Amino acid sequence: MRAPPALASAVARLGTESAFAVLARARELEASGRDVVHLEIGEPHAATPAHVAEAAFAAVRAGETGYCPSAGLGEFREVIADELARTRGVPVPVERVLVATGAKPFLLFTVLAVCEPGDEVVLPDPGFPIYESAIRYAGATPVPLTLREDSDFSFDPDELGALLGARTKLVILNSPQNPTGGVVPAADLEAAAEHIMGTSAWVLSDEVYARLLYEGAFASIASVPRLLERTVLLDGLSKTYAMTGWRCGYACVPEPLVEPLVRFFVNSTSCVPPFIQRAGIAALTGPQDDVERMVAELRVRRDLTVAGLEALPGVTCRTPGGAFYAFPNVASVGVDAETLAARLLEEAGVAVLAGSAFGAAGADHLRVSYATSPELLEEAFARMGALLAA
Repeated sequence: MRAPPALASAVARLGTESAFAVLARARELEASGRDVVHLEIGEPHAATPAHVAEAAFAAVRAGETGYCPSAGLGEFREVIADELARTRGVPVPVERVLVATGAKPFLLFTVLAVCEPGDEVVLPDPGFPIYESAIRYAGATPVPLTLREDSDFSFDPDELGALLGARTKLVILNSPQNPTGGVVPAADLEAAAEHIMGTSAWVLSDEVYARLLYEGAFASIASVPRLLERTVLLDGLSKTYAMTGWRCGYACVPEPLVEPLVRFFVNSTSCVPPFIQRAGIAALTGPQDDVERMVAELRVRRDLTVAGLEALPGVTCRTPGGAFYAFPNVASVGVDAETLAARLLEEAGVAVLAGSAFGAAGADHLRVSYATSPELLEEAFARMGALLAA
């Protein structure tokens, strides 16, 4: 008998997210009767706003359950263009706004559209693991840009400048950040823009946590004059409106990328269901009380989390400026972060992620999602303290 068919070699270059593997193991433990506090998965501990859900139900009842344009409903694209223009302070042409099944298609398809083997892509380290996965799948080379803990996980713009070269095809930025909760200051983004404008590189600015900011004003590199022409300005509904399972992201993309990205959508998902997009219109144009309430609650949980982590032996933690993640340093605990994360889950029933899952610069850290109840956070820190004291 002949050997079984081989897989394409590119499949081996495709990465994953450890959060889902840890979640699966946590569910196994729960199925066996164990109690687990979930601090591993990155989604709000809140319900989708009622008026948003009702907009989707109304659209279903009205029969909006068929195909629609792959680029997105015209009405939704207009609402998105207005929202991005208002919040970023730059004109956003509606014809350059696209809608996809979450933010991830923009990450993967942008890389596939602009990168070839031999090209380089600068990406944050630590950073969302799907960035590197997409880059390696395309055959390009990831070039890590270190986020500095002593700078609250911003980067040095001059270090970015030193990484840029003739082979740089794309620069990926993320603020507020996953996994650190760091926020890149406007001055750093402006300095980064000066370096990037001296190259022919595209920019992908992942801003899906833009509304989850605790102090100060949000800054986008797309707001720098002339940068929007080469920037994929990425946002979505998942985090801001507690709609992770609805799968609806959107972006303003440079004109040369509009048609290629739409072709990727046609070849993969066809379109975002129209009733989901009707919910998106309601989210962006309707009352924002639920968002404001969630941000206020997350600020309280952030402060509780930083205090709880700082009270643990050998643990230090910078105060996150946005998103809903803390990235504590556990270098002084006496055991490596991967082992610690595994022991916390298996022995203490606390699910967190090892920072190394987000890049080499994440070693000696854990990622803690504090998008859960204060009561569960306090229980988690009590369990962590008991394990570390044993």
